[in-house]
Amino acid sequence: MDTSTTFADGHPSGSASAASVPASASARTAPLPAWDGYDAYLFDIDGTLLRCQDRIHFASFAEAFQAITGERSTLDGIMLHGNTDTAILQQMLRRHAIAPSDARLLIPQILDAMQRIVYARKHALVVQPTPGVFATLEHLQRNGKLLGIGTGNVESIGWLKLEVCGQRDYFQFGAFCDTQSQRAAILAHGAAQARALAGAQARICVVGDTPADIAAAHANSLPVLAVATGVYTPEQLQQHGPEYLTASLLERMATAGVAHSA
Repeated sequence: MDTSTTFADGHPSGSASAASVPASASARTAPLPAWDGYDAYLFDIDGTLLRCQDRIHFASFAEAFQAITGERSTLDGIMLHGNTDTAILQQMLRRHAIAPSDARLLIPQILDAMQRIVYARKHALVVQPTPGVFATLEHLQRNGKLLGIGTGNVESIGWLKLEVCGQRDYFQFGAFCDTQSQRAAILAHGAAQARALAGAQARICVVGDTPADIAAAHANSLPVLAVATGVYTPEQLQQHGPEYLTASLLERMATAGVAHSA
């Protein structure tokens, strides 16, 4: 393992443990490339590229659910971070004892209703980029990297958030939850798209902010750059063995000696 590129770094509190312990304990037969040495990247959206300061997407679940099923529901008790829109709806439908066969028919309708709700309120979206994200995307783009999305968002909502945040044009393709409820399957689809565009031997890295991103990447034998800009701390992410770990993309760029902006 190339420890110069796989040690966890960028811990916000300056803890020695986060700065000196390898992010991944898995044995490798060859050194990993530097974090920016891959051919293609699959970025998560929420918590990784941006943060939504409004609750429009969040509120659309219950509103669309009621519009389609006639039942009132909430997201109380459902894990949202690292989940997918489709899987969240599956959990909501199970709580209302709706049969799986009926759920398969209802989910596309609810997703469509969610998209209509969010687009009707798109001018009220308040989306902020995570620290260092633009410098990171520009750095990778400048070095000829293929950039894609691998997210639990429904496609149109995911692209809309990126558009509002000024990030849409950096990405050439995306994998979303419209047809796959599980994050591992979403990343598999994203990796297939990346290899179709960059070549069958393209080296791909996933960038995400949750243990679910790490697990889904590893299920596809893909390395991960884990960023602690969501709700998980570097220590929590490190427990899941990402190949690269940083407090933020801003700190990763500073560590790499690349000039950065917001």
